[in-house]
Amino acid sequence: MYSVKETAEIVGLTEHTIRFYTDKGLVPNVTRDRNNNRLFDEESINWLTGVKYLKECGMSIEAIKDYVDLCLEGNSTIEQRYQIVLGQKTVAEEQLRSAQERIEYLNAKIAFYQDIMEHNKPDFMNPGTW
Repeated sequence: MYSVKETAEIVGLTEHTIRFYTDKGLVPNVTRDRNNNRLFDEESINWLTGVKYLKECGMSIEAIKDYVDLCLEGNSTIEQRYQIVLGQKTVAEEQLRSAQERIEYLNAKIAFYQDIMEHNKPDFMNPGTW
């Protein structure tokens, strides 16, 4: 069993975010110790990881809660959950494409500035080269 602090390190979320997610019911079956501190097991960490990734795709807390509730309903909701995950995969792929475009832009800027520095070119400002 892991504390909130340990779980935060494992999952890569803040302690505050983990408490928020558990308070919103996004992590089923979180247990507590005799001092009422949250305790997390591997299953809880899996739930938190899933919540983290869905949130990073832009899914709202309410939509994630609906997804969690569907998971808890069992096999009768497999098709609905499949469609949700499929939709989020599309969102993640678009985010990846956008990130790649930003990297390409930055690489071009790096090459531009390296060329100026390596060849002692004057630093000039041309439209479209900033």
